[in-house]
Amino acid sequence: MKNVDFDQFEWNAALIERYNLAGPRYTSYPTAPQFHAGFDAEAYRQALIDSNASQAPLSLYFHIPFCAKVCFYCGCNKIATGDTSRCGPYLERLYQEMDQIAAVVDTSRPVHQLHWGGGTPTFLSHQQMRELMQQTRARFQLRDDDQGDYSIEIDPREIQPDTLPLLRELGFNRMSFGLQDLNLQVQQAVNRVQPREMTEGALQQARELGFRSLNLDLIYGLPHQTPESFAQTVEEVIDMSPDRLSVFNYAHLPERFKPQRRIRAEDLPSPEHKLLILEQTIRRLVEAGYVYIGMDHFAKPTDSLAIAQREGRLHRNFQGYTTHSDCDLIAMGASSISQVGPTYAQNHHDTEGYEAQISQGQLATLRGLVLTQDDILRRAVINQLICHFALDTQAWSRTWGVAFNDYFASELAALKTHEQDGLIEIRPEGLRVTPAGRLLIRSLCMVFDAYLDQPSLGRAFSRII
Repeated sequence: MKNVDFDQFEWNAALIERYNLAGPRYTSYPTAPQFHAGFDAEAYRQALIDSNASQAPLSLYFHIPFCAKVCFYCGCNKIATGDTSRCGPYLERLYQEMDQIAAVVDTSRPVHQLHWGGGTPTFLSHQQMRELMQQTRARFQLRDDDQGDYSIEIDPREIQPDTLPLLRELGFNRMSFGLQDLNLQVQQAVNRVQPREMTEGALQQARELGFRSLNLDLIYGLPHQTPESFAQTVEEVIDMSPDRLSVFNYAHLPERFKPQRRIRAEDLPSPEHKLLILEQTIRRLVEAGYVYIGMDHFAKPTDSLAIAQREGRLHRNFQGYTTHSDCDLIAMGASSISQVGPTYAQNHHDTEGYEAQISQGQLATLRGLVLTQDDILRRAVINQLICHFALDTQAWSRTWGVAFNDYFASELAALKTHEQDGLIEIRPEGLRVTPAGRLLIRSLCMVFDAYLDQPSLGRAFSRII
């Protein structure tokens, strides 16, 4: 099928109200609620061994859970502390985990992608960051040609003048900066005061050092935000000209995330204002030349993410949209999730459980999943729709040796309602998501999800919009 025009979307308020239910974000399929304790450390170890037969390149993820200060909106797995000494024992366990993995994985497989997330990875001292990269390089085949995607999440409040030069020296060439909002009242309400000059200065320094892709994270739905105030933030962000933008929806769940109890529900924008903020933001970013990649991601047309989407190579995993669909993702650290061959494996969530299991000479796997053939077929459909807004069903049938229309006859019947509502076109050659359907892509993907238990959706997942 011909690629769709990616910088078009249609905001249909009536359809959004009708379909704006809870649903997965599809960073994996099956989604994390399907993971189970029957998939243990030994199962993950065997999956790592089996993966060597493919000789697929590697993507490495390291979770650094420490932050100097807690942001009240945060729902991430993190430890807010001023005690930098806590990093030492955690890093030692990371090195032990690397040893255990390197003992079974063919480490000649090149590492095409590497990411440090958190938490705040730059909470580590410069010496600790240097050591972590050295320990990684000693065990895995890191690239030396600067052609891999080596990225790190940055809090501009927690860097020194020589931090970014060090990261570039260590081999990082991509960065993601937390920003959230530039309005001072909003920043104060979420305990993250970060003047524009601080973020802009870090972006400028990163460009001068040769970082080739810079991302800014924004959050809408925070206390005291209004459509007018967030529109001003978006204008200033456009002026800063990041290569990519993530615009996340704040989900207020104080019963699950203790820091959110510091946010007063009465200070949050109304649902109507949240939708207006999102609509204005998408329109303005597209107008400014950004490509609406999907979900909450935007990129300049020249960015590798937009290029991969145009060329049909975009993929989605636990880190969001990615250009590396061919890699086995090996994730290390507390709560991290790996995707190796037809398996998912998640480490212990808390650092105590993680460190205890690693110190006993075992991989820290808490739960996981081996995909069935049905899972793999459905994952291929969902990934194609959520990344490319179109599916060539005839090509899919040839690739998998399965007649799409027969295998998914009930799903195609269920999609008729979506087609009547103008969200998708069902054609003999395949499926095409309409501009109105792109904002509701999660709803379309849910039709192909064999695990959804409708009564539990609201407890397990956020709303689509």
